[in-house]
Amino acid sequence: MPLDEAQAMQFKAIKYTFARHYTLNSFYHRYCEEKGVTPDDLKTNGDLEQIPLIPDSVFKQHPSGKDFAYWIAGIFTGDLPQVVIKGANPTFDDVINAFNAAGMAVTYSSGTSGLSTVIPRDMKTMRYLQYSWTKKWLDFWDAAPDHSLTFIPKSTHTNLTASKIQEVFLDLFKDPHHALDFEISADLAVRASVGDTPTAAEQLSAEEQLRKMFIIGTKWLERYEKTTDTIWLLSFPALFSAFLDALEGQGKRFDFGERGVLQTGGGWKSRDGKGISHEDFRKRVKEVLGFPDTHCHDSYGMSEMTSVSITCPEGHYYHLDPWLKPIVLDKSLTSVGYGEWGRFAFLDPLAYSYPGFIMSGDQVRLLEHCPVCDRPGPVLDQTISRMGSEEMRGCATLLANILQDDLRRQ
Repeated sequence: MPLDEAQAMQFKAIKYTFARHYTLNSFYHRYCEEKGVTPDDLKTNGDLEQIPLIPDSVFKQHPSGKDFAYWIAGIFTGDLPQVVIKGANPTFDDVINAFNAAGMAVTYSSGTSGLSTVIPRDMKTMRYLQYSWTKKWLDFWDAAPDHSLTFIPKSTHTNLTASKIQEVFLDLFKDPHHALDFEISADLAVRASVGDTPTAAEQLSAEEQLRKMFIIGTKWLERYEKTTDTIWLLSFPALFSAFLDALEGQGKRFDFGERGVLQTGGGWKSRDGKGISHEDFRKRVKEVLGFPDTHCHDSYGMSEMTSVSITCPEGHYYHLDPWLKPIVLDKSLTSVGYGEWGRFAFLDPLAYSYPGFIMSGDQVRLLEHCPVCDRPGPVLDQTISRMGSEEMRGCATLLANILQDDLRRQ
């Protein structure tokens, strides 16, 4: 597709979605009024950067109990289903489960801050996210491998975004297996992410779960080691690094070669808080499992996106989906274009159920084309890191006040 035609389609899609949120979402409408921007102001592709961006911290600033339910309703764009929340003091999980029982797909992710990012998706928006993950992965491979082993909880056991994405994708495999097969509450996920010191009993329980998980993973690898079947593994980097430690501790080595593919996603810090080198990690996978460097992929996708960026085999650059408009901002929150380091932001036209016009706390560099492979479209540099949030504080405070006003009117 010619560039001008692709940009025209992107402009049309983003303007349509912006108009939808401006019209149907009261909190975002008020935010746009404060910023002085309306859908009529968007005339050309260049005007899209006028769209008011929401700091990602806003999706972490939710209250508890029944006020949490009202907060979800305030973020949501469109008509809510009838939601029944039982009990006078519902937990975080109780509230999310009630919305999902009514036909929604509210999910959360837990970052290093210990605050859960909560995104209220309708099923249409969730299907877009699942489609993006599946299609992007298959873009790199002619066919799905035969079997899969994941170190991420089953979607039936948790409302983690990473788990819910898998629901459709795992249908591609003959033997989709979960090494991590127990329920994960939001409280457990948050505490694990911030490294809260567990009690002695909790520590023993966690160690036992890890031991069981690694036994399951090892036996699964042994099952297919002597076959010609292809396998695919999915894990958080820190967890898989611990699995490699366990295999090395037992003197286990495999030689799957090109029959094996590893997909990672999430933060690149070990369980003791130290950074994990991408290159060293891939070398260890080669040494322990035999997967070549080109068969190790990482993924980058914020919970607020209906898109997942996966690294290419050739250069390990993060390839962006064509419908997403990426933006890099300097310290004054002004767009700096290609080749410069800055704050990652994006306009997501497929986020129908919440305003997907987000500025993140991630530092990136946007390149117009991958320096190594010939796949079309922009990419993010191999290094993605966290940065401060001082520049976004004013916008975050304004939005928090708007949401608080909406809660008081309930």
